Amino acid sequence: MQFPLFPAFFVTAPSQAQAPSFSPDEFRDALGMFATGVTIVTARAADGSLVGLTANSFNSVSLTPPLVLWSLARSSGSMPALDTGSHYAINILAANQKELAERFAQKRMDRWADVTFAEGLGGAPLLDGAAASFECFNRSRYDEGDHVIFVGEVERCTMRVGASPLLFHGGRFYTEHPL
Repeated sequence: MQFPLFPAFFVTAPSQAQAPSFSPDEFRDALGMFATGVTIVTARAADGSLVGLTANSFNSVSLTPPLVLWSLARSSGSMPALDTGSHYAINILAANQKELAERFAQKRMDRWADVTFAEGLGGAPLLDGAAASFECFNRSRYDEGDHVIFVGEVERCTMRVGASPLLFHGGRFYTEHPL
């Protein structure tokens, strides 16, 4: 009896993924089952103008050094400022900031009208009333699919003790409720 040199489970893995068996809408709906916090990423462009957008693609990466990540569609009008700028801030919204989340998700309006903020590192706006803010050096960027993944090195962070975060799930906003 002869035994193969390598058992069947050592078969070489395919070199690329199979084509998806689902539509983009089905993918978006499935992703919506993951509840996330809601952030507004802010920066100051080279010309001094303010940049801000709603994002829920935020995640921690490392404690040492302190790193976070978020992603942005390549087609975003904010991409040039965020891709080349040295700093940005990630403002985690509080439960009472739903209107800001909706405003900064819109494309055709003055997002900054009547918005109060303090100036953070590199000029990145820190939104008043945010549950937490992370002031980041724009450390690295990775092109993946139709988005760019930004990794920020956190130079300063603050949080508002007792603030409840704004949450997003299944296309709707929520607040936290302990189980």
